[in-house]
Amino acid sequence: MIDWLNNLSNAQQFALFTGVKILAAFAILMTMVAYIVLVERRVCAFMQDRLGPNRVGPLGLLQPVADGIKAFLKEEFTPAHVRKIYFFLAPGIALMPAILNLAVIPFGSKIGNQPMVLANLNVGILYTFGIVSLGVYSIVLAGYAANSKYPFLGGIRSSAQMISYEISMGMSVIPIFLFTGSLNLNDVIRCQSGALSWLPAWLHLPNWFVFQNPMTFFAFCIFLVASFAETNRTPFDLPEAEQELAGGYNVEYSSIKFALFFMGEYANMILASAMMVTLFFGGWTLPWFGLDQTATTLPGGVAHVAIFLAKVFVFLLLFIWVRWMWPRFRYDQLMDLGWRRFLPLALANIVMTAVWLWWSVQ
Repeated sequence: MIDWLNNLSNAQQFALFTGVKILAAFAILMTMVAYIVLVERRVCAFMQDRLGPNRVGPLGLLQPVADGIKAFLKEEFTPAHVRKIYFFLAPGIALMPAILNLAVIPFGSKIGNQPMVLANLNVGILYTFGIVSLGVYSIVLAGYAANSKYPFLGGIRSSAQMISYEISMGMSVIPIFLFTGSLNLNDVIRCQSGALSWLPAWLHLPNWFVFQNPMTFFAFCIFLVASFAETNRTPFDLPEAEQELAGGYNVEYSSIKFALFFMGEYANMILASAMMVTLFFGGWTLPWFGLDQTATTLPGGVAHVAIFLAKVFVFLLLFIWVRWMWPRFRYDQLMDLGWRRFLPLALANIVMTAVWLWWSVQ
């Protein structure tokens, strides 16, 4: 096997290993999508003092498999009044933003000579926000295609909500790149290696941006809240709002089309968690165990990937906890928070960061 690999040209080896990484990243994403739904159902049941799914397989671990089979086997019904081309197109593109953004997420250092990122772009963050902005089209198309008032209102709400919070989210990360001087996500992680220098050595607090200074901590707070709005999660799930819109943009969908929207929502949750880990929590670094340097061996590289996924899982639990603990905002409160609170605060944070950096070099 090794001899066969060595006989390949550099271009062939690059294509082979890139294909393997694409398949591995996609498999991990889809597995996490399936099982984070199970985790949410079990956490919700625990908080409501009931059991949750526990019948299919040991501890209910095969419940996602049963749900997937059920989604494919349910009756596929298309109402006569819908705009059929857009009706079929909308769920088809629900997963695409999260899948495309996997390309620039550095989910590890190296395994052997292979970097654990599909595309190490120098403008990785710009690529990410460019793709994220396309996510609104799935919901807007679904609301328009349904040709019904409740889905249409859900689509309008989603477009206004996601556009509003995209601005605050994009501005919130500018201080990070002012400190790092690069738009490359690997460079952002390298700037967070080691421990904080201004604390006593015995504390050994990680040099993650969330701990470095007040500006980067404030940027994380804005990014976190904006992530809830961008993923349409409670308390910002206004596009669905069952009590007001009977489910919103997905009212007319059934079977696998209905499932695709929720797969897209959970995939976007995973992507948002991965971005927060990368930008503010050191990515795959963990200085307490000496795992903050580039690994060139198999155990070290795999450990980095495991650390990254563990951090992502912590944020996914936060998404789940907030959903089952917080009430939904009113729509006017949602817009007021985005435009009159977060946008000015994000701009002020950029100015404060620029002044801080200017003063520090004088």
